[in-house]
Amino acid sequence: MVSLSLITANDVQQQLALAVRTKRKQIKLSRDALAKKSTVPASTIKKFETTGQISLRQFILLWQCVDTLESLVKLAEKDPYQPTSIDEVLNQESLNT
Repeated sequence: MVSLSLITANDVQQQLALAVRTKRKQIKLSRDALAKKSTVPASTIKKFETTGQISLRQFILLWQCVDTLESLVKLAEKDPYQPTSIDEVLNQESLNT
């Protein structure tokens, strides 16, 4: 079942760019320093931080310089089962009693 969302892909890109920029500044890295550390060109980092546009590979290279890859992998982990209807909730409760 697909759920509707008001969040767009562009919104997500902007949030990820903001997260990288915020983390970069917290650890006091300039764009040039992050570029050297990550091998992603400084111009690409600037474009990413302003537009949210970047390849997945380059995003991962940047992320591992400002945070752990484990925190990124957690985003892809499957969520525990969530019922989608009241019938599923009631059935689950009857199984537990």
